Amino acid sequence: MEYLIPYGLEWANLLVRWLHIITGIAWIGASFYFVWLDNSIRPPAPGSDLAKKGVSGELWAVHGGGFYNPQKYLVAPAELPKELHWFKWEAYSTWLSGIALLTIAYYFNAQAMMIDKSVADISSWQAVGIGIGTLVVGWTVYDLLCRSPLGKRDLWFGVVIFVLIVATAYGLTHVLSGRAAYIHIGALIGTIMVGNVLMLIIPGQRKMVDAMSAGRTPDPIHGQKAKQRSVHNNYFTLPVLFIMISNHYAMTYRNDRAWLVLAFIMAAGVFIRHFFNLRHKGRVEWRYPAIGVLLLAGVAVAIAPSKPAAVAPAADPAAAFATVQAVVAQRCVACHSAHPTQAGFAAAPLGVAFDNAAEIHQNAEKIYKQVVQTKAMPLANLTNMTDAERTQIAAWYEAGAK
Repeated sequence: MEYLIPYGLEWANLLVRWLHIITGIAWIGASFYFVWLDNSIRPPAPGSDLAKKGVSGELWAVHGGGFYNPQKYLVAPAELPKELHWFKWEAYSTWLSGIALLTIAYYFNAQAMMIDKSVADISSWQAVGIGIGTLVVGWTVYDLLCRSPLGKRDLWFGVVIFVLIVATAYGLTHVLSGRAAYIHIGALIGTIMVGNVLMLIIPGQRKMVDAMSAGRTPDPIHGQKAKQRSVHNNYFTLPVLFIMISNHYAMTYRNDRAWLVLAFIMAAGVFIRHFFNLRHKGRVEWRYPAIGVLLLAGVAVAIAPSKPAAVAPAADPAAAFATVQAVVAQRCVACHSAHPTQAGFAAAPLGVAFDNAAEIHQNAEKIYKQVVQTKAMPLANLTNMTDAERTQIAAWYEAGAK
């Protein structure tokens, strides 16, 4: 039955990843909607019935064939509604499924997914410990800074948090594989976001509801603190969404300065998000998306692959292919096979196998791009492919992959 363990993990990976995407859409969608709503509501006319009821803003919207009229109270309504919806399980479910996915995909297979011996020769337990420690320490530092005097200065607080996250990325890329470093920065941001919901936003809302239930006027400070953390979460969303998909783009995390690439992409996400936040308030500031686009363009240019050096074609194509096939068998087939032998893999990644000559020829372009151009494969260079072997693959491909 032991041979079924990788297969079971593969199914767990699939189902938990699916759940993570579903709950993530629900959470981030709700976050985007309420930030848009908060920025789009307009105050009622002075002396109107709404103003007398304590409504600070409202708007009219049409969707799905119906009209909606959301209203926001400055502190709270005069009476507590019988039914009150709490937006919390979207956040909790996203984080819990994300941690489960991190455990299945990375912690259960740390040697393949987290460790790059060319970066740091550490054990699986050390890699997992660094990952978990990053989440715990990161949330603690963020929360303490929020509660410090710095937390009252939004701009400077944002700059400090951004610098600390980039510094963390720098540190992680020097002890973990680039892919694992990126995913842990995403997990750190996600932990901060759900920590805001669990530790401050929801408790603050409970205190307001409890005050109303006891016939007291709620303290507006709880709403103000919750709003601040909610705004933080809003600016975190685009960076964390990029990190969620980054494992598909080795050109970013396999770069020698992967931490700096991540810093520029995250900054671009923040500027673009800021544009939409202002736009919802009626202000159109095109400089912010322009800065974001320039940052992304700058990254694209900076990490563009250089033209490979000309490689003399082999005099004997058959011998050249035999050499390449031997390299692929030694460095790639452990994972890319109909029956992988690498721990943690029940099937060939993306269904790509190199068990025979026909399969190698069929996937020649993929091999060239992943092995030579981006050096994304072998994963974390687990099988220690040398530059000379990559050059041999390049020569074979550029000669027509014969």
